[in-house]
Amino acid sequence: MKAIGYKTAGPITAPDALIEFEAASPELQPHDLLVEVRGISVNPVDVKVRASQTPDSGTKIIGYDAAGVVRQIGSEVSRFKVGDEVFYAGDITRPGTNAEFHAVDARIVGIKPSSLGFAEASGFPLTSITAWELLFDSLAVEEGAGEGESLLVIGGAGGVGSILIQLAKKLTGLTVIATASRPETIQWVEKMGADHVINHRESLGEQLKTLSLQPRYVASLTGTDGHFPAIIELIQPRGHVAFIDDPQTLDINAGKPKALNFSWEFMFARSMFQTDDMEVQHQLLNRVSQMIDDGTLISTVNNNLGKISVETLKQAHADQESGRAIGKNVLDGFQ
Repeated sequence: MKAIGYKTAGPITAPDALIEFEAASPELQPHDLLVEVRGISVNPVDVKVRASQTPDSGTKIIGYDAAGVVRQIGSEVSRFKVGDEVFYAGDITRPGTNAEFHAVDARIVGIKPSSLGFAEASGFPLTSITAWELLFDSLAVEEGAGEGESLLVIGGAGGVGSILIQLAKKLTGLTVIATASRPETIQWVEKMGADHVINHRESLGEQLKTLSLQPRYVASLTGTDGHFPAIIELIQPRGHVAFIDDPQTLDINAGKPKALNFSWEFMFARSMFQTDDMEVQHQLLNRVSQMIDDGTLISTVNNNLGKISVETLKQAHADQESGRAIGKNVLDGFQ
């Protein structure tokens, strides 16, 4: 099968940053589906892995989001059949989705929204799982709750921020404040449903004072190193902060006077450690799929870059690396 991957970690500008090659078709484990990949999307994790993790041997296939058609099922699979259209975010410990065919554990796979094409559907899984787990697991907000409280989303125009804003607005009573700094990103987060938009290049605390808001919840999606002192200052006592990025150091002792809670969200944790509740991701993807089809959620895809190739995938990686990506970039499969 055709696949795209890399042999040496490094910058996307390197001539061999990504290469196309022939790979053996995946072998199925008992809980697996073999999926013909029809659409993929690119996330920050794709960039981080490609830039920093040299493969142990051979060529590493990355890519985590995918949508496609089930072509084969493992011996322990009962919830899917051949021909089903599915979408999912994959498993960071296994070969990725930048290939014609991909093996994935059925317990982390959902039924693709029928109202979306494959490429557009592929823009949802990783960010939806991350946002859902961050909101309902990490921050421990309950569906239907949050009236009178507010959530600050730092980095609202990115893929996770785009869906997190929507989930918070549609499924909770929280007031959502999102950060954005450019006219196009401000317009984007307003489209996603943010109640208020503030500039993360200016004092967050002063802008929130102007709005007479003191968030109980903060989702720090990017730039946590730089924003952390402001987060400590602006959040309510006994508030909760959730992170998804990779700050080098955090002085969480600074949160003790306010008795703050800190938590990490990493959507690959369930598949990486084969937790007993892996199927939660299957269930929440099906819920997201229904919400897309009934119009509750709108698309977070901003660009379809065409069929997957070394050139289009490099373009997607470069845009993600720039720090200026809005929403999601998606690509059609090889077929």
